[in-house]
Amino acid sequence: MPTFRIASPEDADAHAVLVAYFTLRAAEFPGGTYSPTYPKAAAFQDPDGVFLLLEDDDAIVGCGGIRRVAMPDGAPDVFEIKHVFLSPEARGRGWGRLLLEELERRARGFGASALVLDTHHTLEAAGHLYRNSGFAEIPRYNENPNATRWYRKDLEAHA
Repeated sequence: MPTFRIASPEDADAHAVLVAYFTLRAAEFPGGTYSPTYPKAAAFQDPDGVFLLLEDDDAIVGCGGIRRVAMPDGAPDVFEIKHVFLSPEARGRGWGRLLLEELERRARGFGASALVLDTHHTLEAAGHLYRNSGFAEIPRYNENPNATRWYRKDLEAHA
């Protein structure tokens, strides 16, 4: 069973998994216009966020983070899910759902009222996971050039 480890996204091991993630996304991205943005450690520090590495048998097989985000409508205590990734060999085991549930649990611990995220429509498995986890599509809330879909999950209704 995999375990979670808190890390700075700027640590060497976290950076390595992010490089693998961004390299894979760039290779698969339609039109070859993927624009990676490496996360800054300050955005993923308690009490405003956390970055997790997913480990199995001492190997890093994935990552994901949450960070507090200002919403255009001024909604308070909203956290954004970022950089959810599983290495190809770790997929199909339910670990994506496990990672998403852990990020939600930690967001609740920070007092989050809602979670938001963005994704690209070509990431069909991710979209399926988000919808099945209670996320609903919403209008664009950010200017991420790599995103075509935006989702939100209100946490009060799911306590």
